[in-house]
Amino acid sequence: MAEEKRVFQAEVAKLLDIVVHSLYSNREIFLRELISNASDSCDRLRYAALTQPDLLDGDADFKVTLTPDAEAGTLTLADNGIGMNHDDLVANLGTIARSGTAEFVRQLGGDAKKDVSLIGQFGVGFYSAFMVASKVRVVSRKAGEETAWVWESEGAGEFTVTQSTEAAPRGATITLTLRDDAKEYLEPGTLRRIVKKTSDHIAIPVFLRETGKDEEKLNAASALWARAKSEVTPEQYKEFYHHVAHAFDEPWLTLHYRAEGAIEYTGLLFIPGSKPFDLFQPERKSQVKLYVRRVFITDSVEDFLPPYLRFLRGVVDSADLPLNISRELLQHNPMLSKIRSGLVKRVLSEIGKKTDDAEGYAAFWENFGAVLKEGLYEDFERRDDILTLCRFHSTAAEGWTTPDEVVARMKPGQDEIYYITGDDAAALKRSPQLEAFQAKGIEVLLLTDPIDEFWVSSVGSFKGKTLRSVTESTLDLSKIEGNPDTEAAKAPEAEGLDGLIAVMKAALGDTIADIRRSERLTGSAVCLVAESGQMSIHLEKLLRAHRKLEHGTQRILEINPRHPLITRLAAKAAEKADISDAAHLLLDQARIQEGEPPADPADFARRLADVLEKGLAG
Repeated sequence: MAEEKRVFQAEVAKLLDIVVHSLYSNREIFLRELISNASDSCDRLRYAALTQPDLLDGDADFKVTLTPDAEAGTLTLADNGIGMNHDDLVANLGTIARSGTAEFVRQLGGDAKKDVSLIGQFGVGFYSAFMVASKVRVVSRKAGEETAWVWESEGAGEFTVTQSTEAAPRGATITLTLRDDAKEYLEPGTLRRIVKKTSDHIAIPVFLRETGKDEEKLNAASALWARAKSEVTPEQYKEFYHHVAHAFDEPWLTLHYRAEGAIEYTGLLFIPGSKPFDLFQPERKSQVKLYVRRVFITDSVEDFLPPYLRFLRGVVDSADLPLNISRELLQHNPMLSKIRSGLVKRVLSEIGKKTDDAEGYAAFWENFGAVLKEGLYEDFERRDDILTLCRFHSTAAEGWTTPDEVVARMKPGQDEIYYITGDDAAALKRSPQLEAFQAKGIEVLLLTDPIDEFWVSSVGSFKGKTLRSVTESTLDLSKIEGNPDTEAAKAPEAEGLDGLIAVMKAALGDTIADIRRSERLTGSAVCLVAESGQMSIHLEKLLRAHRKLEHGTQRILEINPRHPLITRLAAKAAEKADISDAAHLLLDQARIQEGEPPADPADFARRLADVLEKGLAG
């Protein structure tokens, strides 16, 4: 077969450039990444061989072999795992077939320190080889197939795929032609040190093959999670996290435990120290690997862990699950449901133990709070447990506050917890809907995550206190102690207010649901509010942005009867003056305060210019 030349996917090309030029100081991780991939390949073949034993082809002792060749300047890494055929090589080594890749690459901006962090969250995998190699050659034969294939590239934008003219062993053999400044990776001592440091936990044995010497085993080759906690060092936990999460950061939480009883299983789970790049992808897939008796089964069992814990990384190994069950049947296995329940309970408990460290917990919450809150909407059974872990911004506290602290600060006569939803906490604090609450010193939660729109209505209350949006039209704060003593509150109401409301209704027509006097406004002239039970203004904005809603809902326009502008307009209306433009401008002002554009920008600009001209004319 003729040589087939292909161009790297654009995202791969950019990633390669950054990997080569930005990760120089940490480039020894290439060996960890390649060994990790080889281990995964062996794991996948071990699972496939449960139902197709002939795939092993008489070679069931999985291993990874490193062969340095100082004379040729090459380092070869070979495994006898599942291998790749032509299509696998093109798909796996020419593209990044992971959701969110384009978004990830857009975030790479050329800042080396920032890019290293982002790449660490993404996982550089195979492409890390180009940090040390001027040329990479892969010879691979897939288990169960006869033909071997050769993939070659110098990492400069192109790669070739050719059918091998020679027989090749099952698995993959990667040969790196090392750069002149990377010849240290031909030194046996260097290879021993790196493997011991970064790959000792790999359950597949890693061997060093030197000319004229017997093969030397470099790692312990035992499943780290199967060892006693007392036998595992913090450094080994960290390196295993790097392996299983394909990450550079340090874990925020490490959980290693063995559940005993009716069902026995071992879990070694990590919560990352930084936010993975694909955390908010629509698939919301679990990233925890499932093993049965140390045999890798899958990392894609649907609902193995609830989506709101998808930030977890690690492994779960059970001796009670059937070894040769299909992934489809495994999904409905009652034992797996019990393991899931036990894992969720334990993880939430361990997260709760970290809440005493306010600063450390704040870092976790900023990374994963928006995800964990999805459980408030989806997991009725554990809703109270999750709610106690939640943290919120509010008008009464700097930084994060707890639900219990909010309840403790409630005013005499207050029987509801108030909240407002939006995109930015600082902007929400300036919302006109909060003016009466601020005047009375009533705390309001500032909810800025999209999931907040859903869980508040699902949860409904906390410790007997109803959750209530401040944007509802039927709020009554009169029973809550705290009489605002402000100049605005002392100002008289506008005379002829009912007449003004009638004129404004006629001018605005069906663009609004109603116009009412406001008890919540103290400084602003107008605001928009929703009928009780009606979709919130912010939720409507989100749905329209995602094209889930075509037409907006009519809102109620509230006017401040003590505001000087409303007083002047009421007088003008009583004189039969035309206030149509002013009415439309007030409605657009209310929209702008909600972060919405005017209904008709051109009309808004015209009306504003006319009103300014009349005002300047005196």
